[in-house]
Amino acid sequence: MAERIALFATAARGTEDLLADELKELGARRIRQDRGGVRFMATLDEALMVCLWSRIAMRVLYPLGAFEAHGAEGLYEAAASVPWEEHLTPATTFAVDATLKDSEHSHSGFVALKVKDAIVDRMREVVGTRPDVNTKNPDVSVVAHLSRDTLSLSLDLCGEPLHRRGYRVRPTAAPLKETLAAAILRAAHYTGEEALVDPMCGSGTLLIEGGMIARRRAPGLNRDFSVERWPEMGARAKELLVDMRADARRNERKVQVPLWGFDKDAEALEAASRNVRAAKLTEEITLAEGDATKLPPLPGTGGLILTNPPYGDRLGTGGQKGMKSFYYKLGESLRVPGWRTWVFIGNPAFESAFHARPSARRDLWNGPIACTLLGYRAPDARGGDSEAPLGAPRQPDDVTPVRPQHEDEEQG
Repeated sequence: MAERIALFATAARGTEDLLADELKELGARRIRQDRGGVRFMATLDEALMVCLWSRIAMRVLYPLGAFEAHGAEGLYEAAASVPWEEHLTPATTFAVDATLKDSEHSHSGFVALKVKDAIVDRMREVVGTRPDVNTKNPDVSVVAHLSRDTLSLSLDLCGEPLHRRGYRVRPTAAPLKETLAAAILRAAHYTGEEALVDPMCGSGTLLIEGGMIARRRAPGLNRDFSVERWPEMGARAKELLVDMRADARRNERKVQVPLWGFDKDAEALEAASRNVRAAKLTEEITLAEGDATKLPPLPGTGGLILTNPPYGDRLGTGGQKGMKSFYYKLGESLRVPGWRTWVFIGNPAFESAFHARPSARRDLWNGPIACTLLGYRAPDARGGDSEAPLGAPRQPDDVTPVRPQHEDEEQG
């Protein structure tokens, strides 16, 4: 039986249970939620499946240990006690990424520097020479987290954080992280079997993540992972990933439901168009100019309306009073018979201004901003709540589509 190793997948605050469920689906064992992530056991191939397929995890870490560390010297001694010669060779490049929480140190770069010094000194002492640092594309990514006086050291199997899918070529102001958008879709029970509408799509992240779910596309399909270059297991990891990527491509499917995005801001639509093109979802996602408070008629076959409205006065609506008026208008527009609605919002004024009482809620964090995900049952034709039917609705009436550029089209 293949050996299982202890791993830790990090996640946005409030999404830990969603990640735990996802990890179970991906074959992980002995899953335990922790603050900021999920601990689990996995064989190498199971760990690679997590790297390739997790939509919610931000990092997949291989913990090396936690050490008491006081002052600069304590940092150095703790890091120097790790047998780095088991994970690095003189030919291996590495980099250290450090984070702090309630620490006596105020600069993460200083912590990263002390850990780096300890690593190169130990390697020089044990094997006679030191590996080089490569901050842009290291073979081995070392993650150091200092919480009060405890230094946790890990290796990152993925290298670059998993939210960087590669399709965000044109961001807008305050975009959602891709992993958070995927967690929101999972919390809203979106499986890709029903139509999806985002009436304030911004740069298109919710739609693109929804399109990848509907397409059954692995979010890590078009990237490599740091573990493929690890001295000890890199060759085997690379071999396994060749087959996993091939299987993932074979098992993609044609999307059977429409995905529509609206925004009244031309720059946002342009950004969404370019991002959809980069994600290779131009056939699946249709974008159109539109005001969320005047949503065009949607077909009665139903689906999911999911959106992330502005939290503050970015619309020039006159402060909090103006935002309440805007949210009230959204309530008039987004309550569509047969369509269930989920709203991710960072303004507590939203709930009282909207037209309905939510049937589900979840506290989440968008970076440092405390937010709430609110779910509303689909209203029936008389305005009462009912369960929305699933199906493949037709194109909404009175919509002029703005197709994202196709892969073979020239960009302007």
